[in-house]
Amino acid sequence: MDFHTADLCDAHEDRVRVLAPMLRSYGGARAAGGPVRTLKIFEDNALVREMLAEPGQGAMLVIDGGGSLRRALLGDNLAELAVKNGWAGVVVYGCIRDSAAIGRLPLGVWALATHPMKTVKRGEGQRDVPVSFGGVTFAPGMFAYADEDGVIVSDAPLV
Repeated sequence: MDFHTADLCDAHEDRVRVLAPMLRSYGGARAAGGPVRTLKIFEDNALVREMLAEPGQGAMLVIDGGGSLRRALLGDNLAELAVKNGWAGVVVYGCIRDSAAIGRLPLGVWALATHPMKTVKRGEGQRDVPVSFGGVTFAPGMFAYADEDGVIVSDAPLV
């Protein structure tokens, strides 16, 4: 996907909301965008695996992990699953692990930080519900775009 979030903000200032500058880019794809799918979970990534096993069709998975810095919600195996199933990117309000391997994959990944500890697997959480963090609400049907400059969301496609 060829765009820059700064250019999208310039062209559509009244149509975008910008996530607070809190996430770092870890993926091999430096920019990614598409329709929003969401998860609301806490230190349990069973639903992440479940969702990434489904066809992504170029969507952006936005995970509200409660901002936890104690467990990684995405690792290289799940990132490889996302690539295999056609997801454009993953935005994580929480941590990831296996960052070097994720950095070699053609997937956009943004997260608060890295952490080597895996999660528990209870299957708890919610799918495709509005999630809010960093001053922005993401909901299914919206569109998210991310690159090295940040993460933005709009109600309609911008590219």
